[in-house]
Amino acid sequence: MLAPASDLHFIELGNGLRMPYVERGAGELLLFVHGSLCDYRYWQPQLAGLSAHFRCVAVSLTHYWPLGGLPGTVPFSWSRHADELAEFIDKLGAGPAHMVAHSRGGCVAFHFALRYPERLRTLTLADPGGPLQTPGQALAILPETVNALRAHAAMLIEAGEAEAGLELFVDSVSRVGSWAKSTPAFRTMAMDNADTLPRQFADPLPAYTRDAAAQIACPTLLIDGEKSPELFRRNVTALVDWLPDTRRHTIRGASHGMNLAHPAAFNRHVEAFIREQA
Repeated sequence: MLAPASDLHFIELGNGLRMPYVERGAGELLLFVHGSLCDYRYWQPQLAGLSAHFRCVAVSLTHYWPLGGLPGTVPFSWSRHADELAEFIDKLGAGPAHMVAHSRGGCVAFHFALRYPERLRTLTLADPGGPLQTPGQALAILPETVNALRAHAAMLIEAGEAEAGLELFVDSVSRVGSWAKSTPAFRTMAMDNADTLPRQFADPLPAYTRDAAAQIACPTLLIDGEKSPELFRRNVTALVDWLPDTRRHTIRGASHGMNLAHPAAFNRHVEAFIREQA
C-alpha cells in the first residue's frame, strides 16, 4: 500500500497546509477521499484497477499521514476538509471530478457536493458515515452505545494504548475480529493515523437530512457491504430515497472495507456508473 516517494506529490493550500496525493492514469479526474484512520494509501486497489480508464488521484486530508501530527491550534474539521478539497481540485487544475468517498470521507464529500456542485461530475459514497435525521425526528444522534465505545477508544489512544483503541474502533465499524484479520499494511496505516481519532470524535459529523440530500445536483452512486454495520446501511437506504439521481449496489459478503476486500466488484460498479453518465 506504500507509494514510492517519487510518486508522492503535494499541493499547498492558501492556509499554508499541504495535501499529499498520488496519481496514476490519464483522462477524466477520479478523486478518492478516505475515511477515518486512513490516507491516500487506502485506495491502492482502486488506483491499480481504474487507472487504465481515468486519471486516478488519491489524496490525504490535512492532519493525516504523511503530514499528520499538526498542532492543536490547527483545527481538525470535517467542514474545513470539504473546503480544502475544493481548493485542491482547483489547484490540481483537472476538475470537475468524479469523486469516490468512504465512511467519514463520505460525509465530507456529501457536504462538498452541496457547497461546490460545479466541481463535480459524479459522486460515489461507500458506506457514508455520520448520523441520520429522518423526517419528524427532532435530533439525530448516534446510539449511546456507539458514543460510549468511541469515547473509550479515544481514551485508550490518548493513554498510549493505540492498538487497543484502534481494535475497538475498527471492529465497531466493520465486524468483530476485523482488526485481528486486517493486513499488516492496513494496521500500519491506522497506527500512522491513530492520533486523528480523538480529534475526530471532538468534531462530530452533521446529520444527513432529506432537505439537504434533495439539493445534491450530480448523479450519485451508493455502495454498501452486505455485512456492513446497520448504521451505514441505514444511511445508504435513506440516501437512495432522498437523492434526486441515484442508484445503489450492495457488495455481497463484504463489510465496511468493501473496496479492499472486494476490489474487483467495487471497481466494476464505479467504472460502470461513471460510464453511464458519458
